[in-house]
Amino acid sequence: MEIRPWVIVEAPDRRGLRRVIVGNETVGSVWSLRQLRKMLGSLGYPENMDMEDPASVCWRGGDSGTWPDRPWRRRTTVVLMMAGMIASAVLNIVVGWPDAVGALTFAQRITGSLIVLSGVVQGVAALATLDHWGRRQYEISGAVVLLGVIIALATDGLLLFMWSGEKEYTPYLLVFMPLWCWSLWALLLLVRERAWQGTPRPKTFAAGVVATALMTAVSLTYSTVYQPAAAPMHFILKAEFGAARADHRNPLVHVPLKLYMKNAGGIPVYIINNDYTVYGRSSEYSEDGGRLEEWRRSLDRGGGEDAERYVDRLRFTSISSGRFYRPGYSLDVGQEYAMERVFQIPIDVEFDTVSVFLQITYMRKDRGKLDVVQFRRAHRSWDKSEGQYYCPPEKCGEELYYHGRVRHNNNLVNVTRKPRYVTAVWSPGERPIYSISPFHFKGAVDRSKERRDVGRYGASTTYADTEIPVAELLEAAGG
Repeated sequence: MEIRPWVIVEAPDRRGLRRVIVGNETVGSVWSLRQLRKMLGSLGYPENMDMEDPASVCWRGGDSGTWPDRPWRRRTTVVLMMAGMIASAVLNIVVGWPDAVGALTFAQRITGSLIVLSGVVQGVAALATLDHWGRRQYEISGAVVLLGVIIALATDGLLLFMWSGEKEYTPYLLVFMPLWCWSLWALLLLVRERAWQGTPRPKTFAAGVVATALMTAVSLTYSTVYQPAAAPMHFILKAEFGAARADHRNPLVHVPLKLYMKNAGGIPVYIINNDYTVYGRSSEYSEDGGRLEEWRRSLDRGGGEDAERYVDRLRFTSISSGRFYRPGYSLDVGQEYAMERVFQIPIDVEFDTVSVFLQITYMRKDRGKLDVVQFRRAHRSWDKSEGQYYCPPEKCGEELYYHGRVRHNNNLVNVTRKPRYVTAVWSPGERPIYSISPFHFKGAVDRSKERRDVGRYGASTTYADTEIPVAELLEAAGG
């Protein structure tokens, strides 16, 4: 009869797993008597081996019936841990990928890449879950799982914090809110089990976790706060009148108008609204120019910040109005655009001066990405075929609407807010308006559009104006 080494079955650990030693070598661990017979069978022991024979098997900390393992509880824990880890990994990749591959600035791409990388780490942690709640063949598996849970807690906590700023419903709320609760439960479970024990270099591991967290926080802060604020914005706008020419067939004077703009800043932009309007100013001479009351009355009636002593009853008439640049088109760094138009005034016009007012409203490309295909289409408010954009002329007049979805270049903002839309309204002779808000033209047109997100997306307006005496225009025309 062949003599086989003595088998020693150690006492169960706190998870119910019993270590098996054959001779002087540990051959593994088992959860049950069935697993023990299977292990010994693979080592050449007979299947009908007598487990109660002290000459063959030595039981420590209990006999052959001491198996405190609770399979349903252990398997439930593994399923919950893996499900939460995989869901968190998918969420991180979904949130970080758009910034990693499509962000305009390098810092935003780094932030997106770090979030994607954290999702990959969580995917590895999901696999380590099987080993940590299994036979623990790898000492570092517990630390990897702990790292994945810490990443989940930090990411979901950040999303929850950003969501709390507006408290708007978003489908992602149904994901990161439960995951945040899951990460708290998982962290408490791992701390109670001291999952970091067995890590070869626990201090190095902890230092790596802290360094990664700090790098991610600094990159996120730089990309969302400092970099967008530090990048300069500078526009050059010019509006000039050319030499007037008399019309030989009609009692009119043709006045050329030259408009010019250049993006002289460091960030490309979308032009979301713009307008130029030529005004003719009429006034009456005031003999009592020394009275301060006349000066105040001139200021009040003119609507501006200039006050004149010898004019009264100021009236401004719109002569010509139009758009300088097509809404939805971009203007890159260093790009310039010029346009010339001609307007007419009668030779016997009562205007004393003619002025032009030019304004450009833009949105920074490093803050958001505009759906230009949707936004560039002009919707006519008076046309019933426009559907949701229709507004009765007696209520809204005759206007053109431009409307399109905008996405923030930091995708963390997109997943914690309702969709945002850029709305621009233009009509001849009226001051153009715009908004960035959740307003989406559902139902009747709402004229009280919100503008609370204008600063977040870097929208702003720049102006230029000039004025010329009518006498100078008529003199140049030979009138």
